[in-house]
Amino acid sequence: MTGVEILALLQSDVTAIADSINAVWVLVVSFLIFFMQPGFALLEAGQVRAKNAGNVVMKNMTDWSLGVLIYYAVGAGIAALAGFLTTPGAEYTFAGAFAYITTPTAWIGWLFGAVFAMTAATIVSGAIAERMSYSAYVFYVVVLVAVIYPVIQGFAWGGNGLLSSSGYLGELIGAGYKDFAGATVVHALGGIAGLTAAYMVGPRANRFDDEGNPRPIPGHSMLFAVIGTLFLAFGWYAFNIGTQATVLTSDGVFNGAALGRVALNTTLAMGAGMIASTLVTTYREGKPDPLFGANGLLAGLVAITGACAHVTWFGAIFIGVVGGAQTPLVYRWVVDSLQIDDVCGVFAVHGSAGFIGTMLIPFFDVAGFSVAQLVMQVVGSLFIGTWTVLATMVTLLIAKQFVDLRVSDEDELTGLDRVEHGIAAYPEFGETETVSGDVATDGGPTSDEEVATDGGTVVEMSDNAATDPTSPATESVDGGDAE
Repeated sequence: MTGVEILALLQSDVTAIADSINAVWVLVVSFLIFFMQPGFALLEAGQVRAKNAGNVVMKNMTDWSLGVLIYYAVGAGIAALAGFLTTPGAEYTFAGAFAYITTPTAWIGWLFGAVFAMTAATIVSGAIAERMSYSAYVFYVVVLVAVIYPVIQGFAWGGNGLLSSSGYLGELIGAGYKDFAGATVVHALGGIAGLTAAYMVGPRANRFDDEGNPRPIPGHSMLFAVIGTLFLAFGWYAFNIGTQATVLTSDGVFNGAALGRVALNTTLAMGAGMIASTLVTTYREGKPDPLFGANGLLAGLVAITGACAHVTWFGAIFIGVVGGAQTPLVYRWVVDSLQIDDVCGVFAVHGSAGFIGTMLIPFFDVAGFSVAQLVMQVVGSLFIGTWTVLATMVTLLIAKQFVDLRVSDEDELTGLDRVEHGIAAYPEFGETETVSGDVATDGGPTSDEEVATDGGTVVEMSDNAATDPTSPATESVDGGDAE
């Protein structure tokens, strides 16, 4: 064997080892991204009333379980077709787009794509909680995972597609859309889909008074919401750093600099987002609010998700600050001005934060500022937002022809746990009991005046005095004395 042949053999061995390590890395981060699902479940369940907690977690399990089946059968193929059809000169076949179904070497990549698609689907449930019917939600999840998300995935990622540098729009503008891990492709898409769905379904009963002023409706567990936030933050490391899928280059060189930039920027933006949101709420309300702190942390993560591989460390801090600071402001605008009942504030956390962070990339890009890149970031974000709004509206209008978009007023009063699933998430408090001649139950309000019990003490708690699940206006009830 000649020296050239020996070198070629050694190089092939190094390449094979690097490919194997990279594949295992993708598998591991895919598993960790899945761990974001319980984070979403806790975050959303904590921000709804106890009578709807079971319905929220059921929807979360459904969008994962049904979603992966739909994404395998249809979604990933639609993404490939969307990329091929909008790239000049691209050769494609329908069979080729769906070849992953029977190609074992493609299955690891499919799983990695699937966990991102499921994240987009899960975001929506937090906006329409407590009143959207289960059947309508299932219908929407199927369409989102089969068509709405895959189209944007194909347009923006994979090295081809409308928004890539080789796509029709990318060639026209002279730059490809930068969204490293899905600030807009995943999160803003989910956030604006949730906002649109919340508008079409309408607000919860008693969310606004006769003059249109918002009336707070308390979530049942701030603890759940904050723990869910921290679960999500843990999974986010896999979400962002895992997108840097090449741990070793083909030459066997450790890709530490690229991994380190993503890890550092993700961490800095996360912290900056939480602090910025807390400072804003403290200034506006006089006290720091834990839920806005949690939402600011998530918004900082969303904002940096598209930028983490592209920007400097001080750019990451700035993006995190902007993402966190805008969260309470955008949430109040959605509720007070638009009068949309976005229960978990998904538009402020995932929608506006994702769009803002992605459009700020050119100003802190390590590659330098580019006008063409800025134009592409703005145009691409507008395209993704417009597509998502229109596709969501059409989907829900179609769904309305076959199922009810929301439960009846009576069923909403009773609670979706009992009505939709015949269960109670908290059965020890689920039985009705007579208190001073009146019937009280935690399965839902008996009238506009809800009756709450904490082991015997009866407390009258009107909606006006209740805690908004994402608002600093808090009032605690412990044995009857409100603070």
